[in-house]
Amino acid sequence: MGALAAVAVDIPIGLASDGARRADVEARRQLGPRRSSVFPAPVRTVLAASTYEEACALSRATCGKAISKQLFNILPKIREVDALITPLRQQRVFEMSPELSLAILAGGPMAHAKTTPAGRAERMRVLGDVFGREQIEHHAAHTPAGAGIDDVLDAFAGAWTARRRATAQHLQLGGDVDERGLRMEVVA
Repeated sequence: MGALAAVAVDIPIGLASDGARRADVEARRQLGPRRSSVFPAPVRTVLAASTYEEACALSRATCGKAISKQLFNILPKIREVDALITPLRQQRVFEMSPELSLAILAGGPMAHAKTTPAGRAERMRVLGDVFGREQIEHHAAHTPAGAGIDDVLDAFAGAWTARRRATAQHLQLGGDVDERGLRMEVVA
C-alpha cells in the first residue's frame, strides 16, 4: 500500500514569531459573516505556556493581544503537530479550515453556525452532494466516541480538501514561511 497523498488537519501549522499570520487574515476575509470560525493561530512563544494566564501574558508581550480560551484548549494539539511536522512532511500534511473548505464547496459561506440544527443540515446537504447523502447521514448517526456530528462533518470537509490538494485543484491562502521553515498557509 502506498503513502497517503494528502492529509488535511484542522490545526495551525507554521506559527508566526509576532503578529497575525497572513493565511488567517485572508481566510477570515474570505469567510465574511463566518469569519469568527477561523481564530488566529498563536505566536510561537505561546507554545511554552503551561497555564492560560501564562499563554495570554506571552502573547501580549509578543504581539499585544491575549489568546482566547478556545485557542488555549487546543494548545496541546498545536504543540503536538508542531513537534511532528517538518517542511518535508508538510508536502503531504497541511492545514485546512473546515469552514473555508465548505464555503468553497458551496460557493459561499455557510448561512448558519455548525452547531445549530440548520447549520448541520446545510453542511450535510453540501457534503452529501460530494460524498452521497446516505454516507454523510450514516456517519453523522454513528459518530465515534468523543466526537460530535459537527466533528464528523468537519472531517468530511477535510477529506474533500485533501482530495483537492492531491489533484492540485486547491486554494491556498498565505504561504509565508516561519522560523522553522514551515509554510503558514490554509488550504481549501
